[in-house]
Amino acid sequence: MSVAAPDAVPVRDDVKRRLWDAAGGWHGAAVAVGILALSRLVQLVLLVGLDRRTAEPAGLRATLLVWDGGWFTRAAAGYPHGYTYATDGSLEGNELAFFPLFPMLIRGLSHVGMDPGTAALTVSWLASIGAAVALHLLGTSLWGRRSGWALVAICCTAPMSVVLSMAYSESLFLALLAGMFVAAHRQVWWAAGLLGLGCALTRPTGAAAAIALAVAALLAVRSDPARKWPPLLAAGVALSGVPAFLAWVGWRVGDPDAWFRIQTAGWGTSFDFGSSTLAFLGDTLTSSQGWVPMSVALILLAAAAAATVALWGRPWLPLTVYGVVAMVLVYGQAGYYHSKPRLLLPVLLTLLPAVIAAGRARPRVAVLAIAAWSAFGLWYGAYMLTVWPYTI
Repeated sequence: MSVAAPDAVPVRDDVKRRLWDAAGGWHGAAVAVGILALSRLVQLVLLVGLDRRTAEPAGLRATLLVWDGGWFTRAAAGYPHGYTYATDGSLEGNELAFFPLFPMLIRGLSHVGMDPGTAALTVSWLASIGAAVALHLLGTSLWGRRSGWALVAICCTAPMSVVLSMAYSESLFLALLAGMFVAAHRQVWWAAGLLGLGCALTRPTGAAAAIALAVAALLAVRSDPARKWPPLLAAGVALSGVPAFLAWVGWRVGDPDAWFRIQTAGWGTSFDFGSSTLAFLGDTLTSSQGWVPMSVALILLAAAAAATVALWGRPWLPLTVYGVVAMVLVYGQAGYYHSKPRLLLPVLLTLLPAVIAAGRARPRVAVLAIAAWSAFGLWYGAYMLTVWPYTI
């Protein structure tokens, strides 16, 4: 399987070291934002409809601010100075588990008069627009314009893409991640470094993005040794992000392992090399566990199969490295099994076979296939947020 779409267009020499190609970028970006807007509109309609059918409707705003949204808005008000304990003395999770960039942006908008909830949703929705544009640029740079639009459509309607409308950090992370890859591919190293640092300060998976940027930097140094410092500095900046935040949490609490202990205490998150994921799959596929656990198990298996197909096609190495490391982090950690489809959303590697196939297919076939995918993905996310009673 080749990963080059038939309409793939290499970046021209005159725009190779620019993030934006004004000659063709505005139309492509407008279509990408239109795709995002349509997906969000359908998602919101589904959310309202399903919420009204529940025993105790929460309302759209409250629904979009649940779970991690509350943690992020509280983190925006300020991080605690130490551990948090329950009344029985057991360690609990607290806001220090959440990386700082998203809360910082919420806090910035709060200073201009927005309440924290509105600020959180505003950041998320604006970041979703940035993610749509950056995903289009990434797909267009690697496989061609049709594949760029397909990447936007498939990613923005995937199961659990509902978080792109919520006060969650996935939209911000996706925007920074795709932008980082575009910058690295076009060798705009100052932007790649800053965007990579932003990834690393948004989610723990930013470590995978930083490693991928380091791979892109090494490839650039090998091809042009005389211009080695810009890519190496970009990689160094990105690689510093996750360790810096973990060290800051350790310093603030007075325990070098503080972030990991808080994660485990609050959400059962720890790296167990995939044993809990394998146990979940085994239990779910061999016993009656209900349809939601079964759907999560099938999503995990389908994502692993799609990633294998993508790797067979040997995509761009930095994207490959990021995808593999990110999947190891998702599959290798213990935690809530029903959160894993959300954690898979920014991996991108699992979407490549569908994206490339859509770029090669006749437009009508591609549109119908993506529409079918979207119908399931958007409904699934709305159901998990309104009907499913547990955190996503």
